[in-house]
Amino acid sequence: MSSTWNNNITFSVFGESHGPAIGVCIDNVPPGETLDMDKLMQFMARRAPKKDKTSTQRREKDMPQIMSGFFNGKTTGTPLCALIQNTDQHSQDYSNLSKLARPGHADYTGALRYRGFNDQRGGGHFSGRLTAPLCFAGAVAGQILEKRGIYIGAHISEIHKIKDDSFDPIRTSRDDIISLSEKEFPTISDAKGRRMVADIEKARMNQDSVGGVIECIAINVPAGIGSPIFDGLENSIAQLIFGIPAVKGLEFGAGFNSAKMLGSENNDEFYVNENGHVVTRTNFHGGILGGISSGMPITLRVAFKPTPSISRPQQTVDYSAMKNETLVIKGRHDPCVVPRAVPCVEAAVNIAVLNHMLQYPNF
Repeated sequence: MSSTWNNNITFSVFGESHGPAIGVCIDNVPPGETLDMDKLMQFMARRAPKKDKTSTQRREKDMPQIMSGFFNGKTTGTPLCALIQNTDQHSQDYSNLSKLARPGHADYTGALRYRGFNDQRGGGHFSGRLTAPLCFAGAVAGQILEKRGIYIGAHISEIHKIKDDSFDPIRTSRDDIISLSEKEFPTISDAKGRRMVADIEKARMNQDSVGGVIECIAINVPAGIGSPIFDGLENSIAQLIFGIPAVKGLEFGAGFNSAKMLGSENNDEFYVNENGHVVTRTNFHGGILGGISSGMPITLRVAFKPTPSISRPQQTVDYSAMKNETLVIKGRHDPCVVPRAVPCVEAAVNIAVLNHMLQYPNF
């Protein structure tokens, strides 16, 4: 099934943007894990629309109702299922779009795949709304990992050519990650964040949108988790990252810049540090070698395209009548999805790391 990820952890995401509810069912969550619901809601709130003009004006409480797998404050080990009600839909905004292919959206490809029976309102099952259940699953995974000292965080690395400072690929700390998660607009440099906010507002006023890049880091992941070839740590992260709508690119460590280096520049030399641990002096490999964690911080960057829903008139087709049309999109849309996607990236990496950590001795 396309909306089910099946590995050591299995989870399914279900629902449509304008249906009565969306949700997630997670299997093989370790039993006896305490979940802090206030902390979980704080994670979910980071994905919710902002009060400023950088995001959609759709307002959803995103209050997950846990239906199973959680009792007396702890996970039971049975499937953990949560429902999230949809309460602020404006379905009338999509009444003129039932057979019009919105540029940059999955309307046309979805209609082909599901023979025209898919719910296209608000993007249906293809909507970014489906990242709310992903964030629930990722928040659960994150709390389990943090009890083992593993912390995963992300920030807005770039918006429309405006670049933030980067994570230190060797020395980023738990406090660095926590402080970023508490920011309304998560950039390392607040001054650069303000420039990004202004650029997003400029795009909105011009009836346009912008994209950007999110950088993510995982610290204290022990060496030796993952597998080679098709079940590597990078593979799992990539599968989950590309489940986030609008993702168009992913790189680990030095990524595409490694193609510009010599081997002598790109190789990370090993040494034994003062604590008797094997580490590397640099971290161009991004904490993963051969699909297996090296013990260095895991670093990755995720590219997001500009929001395809823009208010400008656009040329398209009515695929039911096979004729050309002019389209004006109504509704409430993010001029930039990147700020709300930061916890989504963290959630995907949380799930992937926990998935492989379940095979780690004495987890």
